[in-house]
Amino acid sequence: MNGKHWKAGVAALALTLGLANPAFAGKHDRAKEAIAAAEAKLQANDTAGARAEMPAGQAEARRLLNTAKENLSAGHKSQAIANANQASALAETVLGEVQKRKETQASLQTQQAQADASVAQQQAAEANARAASAEQSAAVSAAQAQAAQAQAAAAASTPPAQVETTVTTQSKATPTAKKAVRTKVVRKSTKRAPVAASGSAVTTTTTTVKQAVN
Repeated sequence: MNGKHWKAGVAALALTLGLANPAFAGKHDRAKEAIAAAEAKLQANDTAGARAEMPAGQAEARRLLNTAKENLSAGHKSQAIANANQASALAETVLGEVQKRKETQASLQTQQAQADASVAQQQAAEANARAASAEQSAAVSAAQAQAAQAQAAAAASTPPAQVETTVTTQSKATPTAKKAVRTKVVRKSTKRAPVAASGSAVTTTTTTVKQAVN
């Protein structure tokens, strides 16, 4: 074996020994763990609806994760770990924003529901007030109708009042004409009885009329 081949063999042996180094293997495992952790967080974000709520942030975290995988495959373990950690941090930020938005939306929905309930209660109170007023008006109308019926019944059962009217008529007797009587004058002294003057009599008639007043 010449010197050139020997040096190549030593270099290969060093590389083999380096791959078997526990420190080397530990960094590789840490990179895989960091990638797995970032992958789990991104999946949780997808379940929480991050693709719809925060599509840009979720896409950036996914890009960093893919870069970490590529660096690990290329043997850039430190860079792979850094990329995976960046993907995890961004995934946590995205998840926090998604949860915050959902809480805000839930709070707004609760407030709207409370406002709607308050309006419904007010409308119900107004409807009850109108119903009570209508019942009161109906009661007053019924009482008035009952009173009118009672008055009509009382009027029907009471006999009509009677009014007496007295008419007095006075008339004088018409004087009667004296008949011409021829007498033979006899000179004889006689006494005559006094005769009441005719036509001086007065007749009084009284009429009573009774009228029923309805």
